[in-house]
This record gives sequence, structure tokens and C-alpha cells, in this order.
Amino acid sequence: MTTVYDTMAMSDVLAVLREHADSVDRDGRFPSESVDAMRKAGLLAAGIPTEFGGSGRSLTELAHTARALGAECASSAMIFVMHQSQVLSIVRHGKSDAMTALLERLAAEQPLVASATTEINIGGDVRTSSCAVKYDGEHITLSKTAPVISYGEYAQFVLATARRSEDSPPSDQVLVVCEKPNVELRRTGDWDTLGFRGTCSPGFQLEATATTSNILGDNYGDISSQTMLPAAHVLWGAAWLGIADAAITKARKSVRKAASRTPGVTPPSALRLAELYVVHEQLVDTVFGAAAKYEAIADSPAELGAIGFAVKINNVKVTASTLVIDIVGKALQICGISGYRQDGDLSIGRHLRDAHGSAIMVSNERILGHNSQLALVYKGK
Repeated sequence: MTTVYDTMAMSDVLAVLREHADSVDRDGRFPSESVDAMRKAGLLAAGIPTEFGGSGRSLTELAHTARALGAECASSAMIFVMHQSQVLSIVRHGKSDAMTALLERLAAEQPLVASATTEINIGGDVRTSSCAVKYDGEHITLSKTAPVISYGEYAQFVLATARRSEDSPPSDQVLVVCEKPNVELRRTGDWDTLGFRGTCSPGFQLEATATTSNILGDNYGDISSQTMLPAAHVLWGAAWLGIADAAITKARKSVRKAASRTPGVTPPSALRLAELYVVHEQLVDTVFGAAAKYEAIADSPAELGAIGFAVKINNVKVTASTLVIDIVGKALQICGISGYRQDGDLSIGRHLRDAHGSAIMVSNERILGHNSQLALVYKGK
């Protein structure tokens, strides 16, 4: 199985996503063909360092990949993104021989890795947990009620947050690597949404057994601030940028059709397209500027843990999700009725619904609420 991907392999992957995107969305089904293609091309091991058998791609490179995937099938792109944020957490915080062996397995086998950081009755605050790790010597058990676990039924591993022990406060969290068949997911809900339908993210009751070696070395607060949250926000933004790319491609095609009908006369929609490029460039700069910033301080826990960086990386998510909604909506206006129809090559419907999911699936209101608390102590520059 290849673990180093190239342009030709990527082209093949994108063709598979393109072929199945509409059925994935229409039926709300898991994009198995797309994930298989990504695995065959080595994409699921892209963020794992080469010494463990992966491709050693940087966050910027992963963002370019997520962008390309997002332009073809946003659900597949989101699965890629969420998988990468979990794998990078193991790469950067799995400080044990057991985690080294796990990374080598992840590179060789490329199973999907899902996340269970949310929990019923904690109000969406992933930095607190109600459930706790229970110990019996080297063996541990974990029981967690998660309102969503994206692609949980299709992942071999689930990284779950929990209190360090039954005596620990809600904010003293660890991240536990739960592996099937030693983790049971009992479905507690359905996933029938407007967009991102192929992510298949219902709620689950998680019951897991493992050993203490399955607990990542760093506390979850550090994992979140230094790796998981920055990677997720940048890569989510990149996937949404792909949605914007697809919408602009259709808007441009619509403008060119209009121009061909009146040679020598610039159609009014061309001005709207020019305005759209301005907003699109803002989204590009937001995503890749954040990726570059992260890479510049990636080895500095103090800078990654600073309030200023937390505010900035939260703003990336809010800005990117706001801009993609604006871009797709304006592209729909340019395409007009052809974009509104579901049965033509200019259809914007899927992109529009997926775009709105960007602000809802991880609520901008909650992120802004967190930033408002940080603003009380952040002096800013």
C-alpha cells in the first residue's frame, strides 16, 4: 500500500469523490468509495512523520489537500480533516512506546480515527468532562454519552476525552485511544441533516476497555490548545475553502456563458464575479495565513498556549465559516435559476447546504462566547 501520494494519485482520488458526491449527499451515506481511494493514495497517513511510515506532510500541505477534497465532496473532506486532527494529536502528544507502535500501525493500515470530545450535559464545552477513566491496575474502562461522533461506525479508533480519574475535577482531562472491538458504540440518534450528510455523525453511547498505555502522555488541555484545535480550525477552513472554490468555478462558468451570448459586451454578472474574487482571497489568506502562523510556533508550547493565539485560531474558524457562506450565497446569485436548480451543471444546492453547516456543526456562537471570556484578559496587538 502506498503511503506517499503524488499529483496523479490525487487526481484519481478527486475523480472518485466527484463521481459519488451527489449520491453521498442525497442518501446521507458514508462515502466509502472516497475513503477507500484516500487510503489507497496514502492520504490517511499524510500527517504521520516519515520515520513512522507516513508522508510527513506539514499543516499547510494537509490544508491544500483538504481544499482539493472539499471542492469535490465536502463530507469526504471533513472526514479527512477530522481524521488528521486526531492523528496529529497522537503524533505530537503520544509520548510512549505504545504510541510509537500505534503510529506505525496507523501509517501501515490507515484505519480511520474518530473523535469523541463532546458529551451530553456539558453544554458543548469540550474542555470539561463528566465521564471519567476508571482503573483496575493497568486496565481501564470508560463510559461516555456523546451527542455526536462523526463517522464513528466506520472508524477503527475513537479518541475520547474523559476526566483523569473519578476524583478529578471536570477540567482535568485526558485523551484515551479506544480501539475496536474493545470499544462498543451504541447508536443513540440519527444523522439527517441539511449538509455534510456523508459525515454520518449521530450520537453514541461509548463503552470502552483498554490499558493505561492507551492514555496519551499530555493532558487534554495542552493537546487541545497546541494541536487538536489549531489543526481542526485550519483544516476545516481549508475544506470550506474547497466548497467556495467549487461555487466560484460554477459562477465563473455562468458568467462566461452569459458573455458568449453577447460578444464584445461584458455582462453585469462579471462585476459580481470580480467582487466575489475579493472575498475569496480573504478566505484563502485566512486559512493559509493561519497554517503558516501555526507552523512558525509549532515547537513553542508557550506561544501555542498563549491567550492571543487562542483568540486568533478561534477567529480562523469563525471567519472561514462566515466567508464560505457569503461566497456560496453570492455565487448562487450569479448563477441565478441555473444555480438554484438541482439538475444542472451549475447547481449550487449541495455547496450552499454544506457551507451553512460550517457555522452550525461547531457553533460560532459558542466559539465567540469563549472569545468573549478571553477578551476580558487579552490585551491584544
